[in-house]
Amino acid sequence: MTMQHTIRNHNPSAAVTAVQQGEKMTRGTGFEALSFIHRQLDGLMDPLIMVDHFTMTAPTFAPHAHAGISAVSVLFEDSTGSFRNRDSLGNDIALAPGDLYWLKAARGAVHDEAPTPGSRTHALQIFVNLPAAQKLDAPTARHVAATEMPVIDGPGHRVRVMTGKSNGVIGATPPALPLTILDIALQAGGRFTHRPDPGDATWLHLIRGEVEVEIDGTRHRVSGDTALATHGGKEFRLLSDEGGQAVLLGGAPLREPFVQKGPFAMRDAEQLEAVIAAHAAGELGSVD
Repeated sequence: MTMQHTIRNHNPSAAVTAVQQGEKMTRGTGFEALSFIHRQLDGLMDPLIMVDHFTMTAPTFAPHAHAGISAVSVLFEDSTGSFRNRDSLGNDIALAPGDLYWLKAARGAVHDEAPTPGSRTHALQIFVNLPAAQKLDAPTARHVAATEMPVIDGPGHRVRVMTGKSNGVIGATPPALPLTILDIALQAGGRFTHRPDPGDATWLHLIRGEVEVEIDGTRHRVSGDTALATHGGKEFRLLSDEGGQAVLLGGAPLREPFVQKGPFAMRDAEQLEAVIAAHAAGELGSVD
């Protein structure tokens, strides 16, 4: 069980940035991931709790519950086949390459995802924290098809606005807190600039190739096994000499204490114990 009771009180006038090494993880022969979790970064991931960059070619995880968070699946366009997504809300959707699925689990929901036979899923799985005021909401979900996502095309860059907004282009609205998710592809010599809302936290994750990011004039290189977290940056310029792809996640940090155990992140230990008991009693539903 992880208890997070304090969040850094960052100076809103200056960006605070850290680069974190991911932890490699495998399950059998059909799943491999690079995993990042909030406790590694002392609050700098807030409002994110976990980000897994994974490839899955076979069913790996049994149906499992979430509570107190949103579980967000971001599929990349180089995925093949389909990714079957089921949950206890009654959804059963074959996600296509490039799609996004946002499950606001809130007071609790059961979820199952797996590639269909012969498929290869390349994706991010993101746990986004919910504020204490929303942790006991009814669960809800939203599927955003790749065909519904606006695209920013410019010299040397192609950016899919999966949710949120960038450069005046507005994507889908998440069913929970506002969060911008940008899938950014840069050609050799490509450049792209994003200006977040004031005070936003930003997470930058390299997917392939080579990308550098300049934050308010200071340049950082992000490698294939690291990610960058920052609070308070006003301007992000992504650059690539050789070409590459990165995902940018941005939203307002919650700066609230929470208690986490696996896929549950609740306000306090009492609330956590209650949702674990509810799941054990079958009260969070099923996908069977």
